[in-house]
Amino acid sequence: MCEIKFHIKLPMFVARQWIRHRTANVNEYSARYSILDKEFYIPTDEHLAAQSKINNQGRGDVLKGEEAKQALELLKRDALQCYDTYQTLLNEDAEGNILDENKNGLARELARMNLPVNFYTQWYWKIDLSNLMHFVSLRADHHSQYEIRAYADVILGIMEKWVPYAYDAFMAYRKTGAHFSGKGVEVIKQMLKGEKPTQETSGMTKREWEELMATLNLNKA
Repeated sequence: MCEIKFHIKLPMFVARQWIRHRTANVNEYSARYSILDKEFYIPTDEHLAAQSKINNQGRGDVLKGEEAKQALELLKRDALQCYDTYQTLLNEDAEGNILDENKNGLARELARMNLPVNFYTQWYWKIDLSNLMHFVSLRADHHSQYEIRAYADVILGIMEKWVPYAYDAFMAYRKTGAHFSGKGVEVIKQMLKGEKPTQETSGMTKREWEELMATLNLNKA
């Protein structure tokens, strides 16, 4: 019976991930009717990383030196350039003032397609507590992309203040708990018997094995 409504500002690429959780009511700011703010996301140095070599959906080593500097400069340059083009196409500034009285400008619903996905959008997001817990379980996990995890961590803090008893149970049984596959359970049973199973004998993939060892704090096993 518990529901909560958030007003959230987030980069468009984060919104595209977020909207996959189809268990909430969403009312997004419309760039068909309004002009988007000149506000975009640029990663901080510690989150500017290369593509992971083992996970197609993840990051690898943090970029360093000139490579990192160039990546940041390109991201900023393109965002600023695209917004300038956006205003030129609209023939309006951020306050809606006409730039050139002799031009009509492109419709807002068309001009917006020029903007990159690191620009911010906004929405109202209403969700019930059960589905909110599911969202946080997935998006506050360390495997989740940092940019959406940052929001999930804030929501987790709000949940603690909103429903403290439910929060305590959630943290004990879901957030800090663990789920094991059938193969994982068999490995744990073998360990409890004093046996020393390996990845090869477990039938698990390298990634599954490493995640199991990490969960059990047995990374050196």
